[in-house]
Amino acid sequence: MPGQKIGSVIAAVFGLIYVLVNAGPLPAAWRLTLRVLAVVAFVAVLVAIFRSNRPSRDRSGQERRVFGRGYWFVVAAEFVALYLGVRVLSGPLDAPEAGVAWVSLVVGVHFFALAVVLGQRFFHWLGAVITACGVAGLVLAATGAAEATIALIGGVLPGAILLGFGWWGAHRIEFNAEQPESGRP
Repeated sequence: MPGQKIGSVIAAVFGLIYVLVNAGPLPAAWRLTLRVLAVVAFVAVLVAIFRSNRPSRDRSGQERRVFGRGYWFVVAAEFVALYLGVRVLSGPLDAPEAGVAWVSLVVGVHFFALAVVLGQRFFHWLGAVITACGVAGLVLAATGAAEATIALIGGVLPGAILLGFGWWGAHRIEFNAEQPESGRP
């Protein structure tokens, strides 16, 4: 599966997980509605991805290797930051409700690194928005906001954004595949 398709699947999977997990503290009607919408969005992204049989290629016409050494370094650093941050928030800081916001902050920052490693400038936009959700969630936690509010801003909203980027990426694949060669390197 080409890199853009893999990226869209990854965004959709994690977006779905974000919404399913973080909708928990919300009122029952909101929780159910958001979870159903997330599943529908996830299925729509998968249909869009698998509907297109066109391969995704870089400008030279070659398939790009997606999971190189740089990618795995970013993922390993992300894992360490997630683990340590959540441990500190749950332990010494006694703020486990802030964990979801920390996760979004780290995930957002990891997109800045992936933008460089994978050469995808639009990851800067995704990173900025998810990082902002994480920072907002941490501020909410620090000011004593309700757990549901923190979960909505720090978890559900980033999940919806990831699903949206997965959808955009799935359609970007088709759009890019149909564009004529511009002659630029």
